[in-house]
Amino acid sequence: MVQAIGSKVSSITSNWWLLLLRGLAAIIVAVIAFVHPSDALVALVLVLGVYAFVAGVFAIAAAVAGAAGDYWWALLLEGILGIVAAFVIWSWPIASTLAFVYFIAAWMIVSGIFQIVAGIQLRDIINNEWLFIVGGILSIAFGVWVFRSGAQGVYATAYIIGIYFLLYGLVQAAVAFRLRSVHSATTPQQVKTA
Repeated sequence: MVQAIGSKVSSITSNWWLLLLRGLAAIIVAVIAFVHPSDALVALVLVLGVYAFVAGVFAIAAAVAGAAGDYWWALLLEGILGIVAAFVIWSWPIASTLAFVYFIAAWMIVSGIFQIVAGIQLRDIINNEWLFIVGGILSIAFGVWVFRSGAQGVYATAYIIGIYFLLYGLVQAAVAFRLRSVHSATTPQQVKTA
């Protein structure tokens, strides 16, 4: 039993470098987003185009294979729309990027409205419900700002994505180094059972 646990710990911790590489890749994406924000966002939208194309092909294949039964036509339509969306994105990457940013802005406004409503409904249940309302107001304000200045919205969206990847990469690197220290300090014979 102790050997089995030790083997699992060794297996998990000996691959610490994979998490480190994953973290470093995320940090590189963050740096690119900070240095070339518009290019990074265009690249992200182009990757979304690849996803739309692949998802469309799989939906068409599922429709042809009869995976949806009598509703095969819905999968076929979904697949065709996915492929058309991919070609639209690839044909007009700048316009598609701006549309993506406006979509995010609209989502933030709608999300903000729901946060305000939730905050109002929660005022009798929890303390500090005003935090929901403030979060909702911030979401709405950011969404409206993006709609008013689309070019700045592109940069802001890229920076937000960059901040996410930077934080994610740092966390992955920290976990990797923690696993490395556990791996170097632990051998299968030293693992104790709880």
